Amino acid sequence: MDNPTPESEKRDAEHTYQRISNRTDSPGGVALMLGIIGGTSLLFSTLPSLEKTSVSTPFGTAEILTGDIVMLMRHQNGLPPHRINYRANLAALAITGVDRVIAFGSAGSLKHGITPGSLLIPTDYISLTDIPSIHDHATVHIRPELSEHLSNELFIHVPSARFGGVYVQTCGPRIETVAEVKALAQVADIVGMTLASEATLACELGMDFAALCTVDNYANGLGGEVLTYEHILATSKEHCSRTGEIVKKIIGHMG
Repeated sequence: MDNPTPESEKRDAEHTYQRISNRTDSPGGVALMLGIIGGTSLLFSTLPSLEKTSVSTPFGTAEILTGDIVMLMRHQNGLPPHRINYRANLAALAITGVDRVIAFGSAGSLKHGITPGSLLIPTDYISLTDIPSIHDHATVHIRPELSEHLSNELFIHVPSARFGGVYVQTCGPRIETVAEVKALAQVADIVGMTLASEATLACELGMDFAALCTVDNYANGLGGEVLTYEHILATSKEHCSRTGEIVKKIIGHMG
């Protein structure tokens, strides 16, 4: 096999992008639909009955659940945040015909006023870790953002959520140190380990992206207890019925 040239690599990158982003709502094409990404916050919730299928992408295979909407559980095969194949996950949604994504994300509060058990729809994000990209061979600069109109629509259907705030992504799987939490609180409101990567890839793939964060705990050092993963899971389990109802409402009104 010949060694690739810059020109051939660029052509391959363009073909890959076309394969992923070739979505249309015209007759005979791929129907555009809502995608929902779930993680820790959906572990204990009752989810809709959907058909499980695997989607091959240029970045690997991802498992999705399909029906009137497409659902993807980000921690596939039990992978921790720093091992998630974000590129395969988001590419699978795009290939399936998703044009807008609502992501559920477990988060820790960086502010005393944002209490555990509450919901927050972020309107911007920061990443302190590497953000993956589908563009390995071509220089493509996108403007990352959380979709304003999709976030506003989400708020209409989840009015109990706090609207607005900055989400900051750390690498994981460890939680943040007390000193890191104090620093992050100067620029953000909640902290998590996944949404910034997903939001950026969604922008690259032409999908609108909004997030609903379940605040499962105060960030390390902010609360009066020692923070553990078991504590985060307990909070998620406590609110599983509410989360399941929100999923059902989003599907019914936005799907």
